[in-house]
Amino acid sequence: MTESVRGRARMLAATAIGASLVLLPGATGAQATSPAGHAGPAGQCYDRTVATTYEETRIDTPALPGGVQVPSRLVEVGGFAPFVARLTADLCGVRSVREADKLLQTRGAELWRTAVERAQGKRWMGSIERYDDRPLYWSRLTGTRDLRQWTPRFPVTAAARASLLKTFEYASRGIASTDFSSSRTVTRVLVSGFDPYQLNGEIRRSNPSGASALQLDGQEYQVGARTVQIQAVMLPVTWSGFDLGYVEDAFGPHLTRNSRERADLIMTISQGGRARMAIEQWAGAWRGGSADNNNEGTPELVPPVTNWPQPSTNPEFIETTLPFQQMIDAGTTPWPTALNPRICEWTGNTRPDPAKVSCHDNGPSADAQAQAGGGGNYLSNESMYRSNRLRLALGATDVPGGHLHISSLVYPQDPLAIIDAPFAADRAQTIEQTVALVKAAGAAVS
Repeated sequence: MTESVRGRARMLAATAIGASLVLLPGATGAQATSPAGHAGPAGQCYDRTVATTYEETRIDTPALPGGVQVPSRLVEVGGFAPFVARLTADLCGVRSVREADKLLQTRGAELWRTAVERAQGKRWMGSIERYDDRPLYWSRLTGTRDLRQWTPRFPVTAAARASLLKTFEYASRGIASTDFSSSRTVTRVLVSGFDPYQLNGEIRRSNPSGASALQLDGQEYQVGARTVQIQAVMLPVTWSGFDLGYVEDAFGPHLTRNSRERADLIMTISQGGRARMAIEQWAGAWRGGSADNNNEGTPELVPPVTNWPQPSTNPEFIETTLPFQQMIDAGTTPWPTALNPRICEWTGNTRPDPAKVSCHDNGPSADAQAQAGGGGNYLSNESMYRSNRLRLALGATDVPGGHLHISSLVYPQDPLAIIDAPFAADRAQTIEQTVALVKAAGAAVS
């Protein structure tokens, strides 16, 4: 992310944070246009035959027999339906790409800040409990779908539409608002979580790492004479999003040597195995190609990015520098916390022969070619690899960095229930333990 993008986000913060999600009676937004360019009711500037991403098609996932349509129901019970309707209507009233960009910055920041305030109990809305990350996910996805199908009265090039999508994504994921204090008495901690994923098999999925990010964003606490500040972002579960530089744009501005808001610790967080919290010792340079939220994936080396410095030679493995022992010693509950030293590698220049993969806990061999880090070779591993590859390339070797895998969730036995008491309690305790582990890491570097 450039300084101009972050500066623009700061300028909009005051209006975005204070914006209301409530549509006044009779309010329909500015005058809209139809796909043909003629004036019409708000919301009629869309061509719903335009292709969307595979991920966005799930918005209309049919309900199970006798049940509700899960995505729209989650938006409704989360209290975000007015936001979705308002953005759909307001896009029909803008008169230029520049005006659309400003609108999307404002609405995206509003969506993120409202989700954070709701999660932290600072704003009461909807009827579902505050730890739920799913209303934010489906609301954002509805917005990106609308942007792809938006047909305003003025021309929009493919490049301009892609830029508008990125504006909305970065604002609604918190990437455009990771502002820290520059005080020398502040310890700055930057973390990331993830969207829900594996939705083909379970449309009700939540992601406790993303829900933890909502709990952590903007939190402050004291460690002796120092104040620890935490900022959080939400990453997509798409290879294409990572290829566009979402990870580097989120962490990069806080890893440059001359940044007045330089991080003191970075941590990527994702959902891992059931009933355990694993601090991954190693991240690998290989992406396994498992299907992402767009049902895409190709086995290959993690590609470089062009807008941030990269090491002259990409490391096959990157080792954590998180204060893992202090995190373990914090004694958080209910799940055990441990360092995971597992790796999978090829040796003897045998990549990518599947028969030649060796997995062990002994660290990389001298001639290792990465096949998987401790957390596998999906996007969680890649979030650690990319953020720490950039950290090393920028010379931020004094900034601890690494990845935390947290316990996965068990969903309601009733297939028609989007939430029940055991599921909610399980998710809440996993989130609270994650928050405690991040705070322990922040205390350790203070």
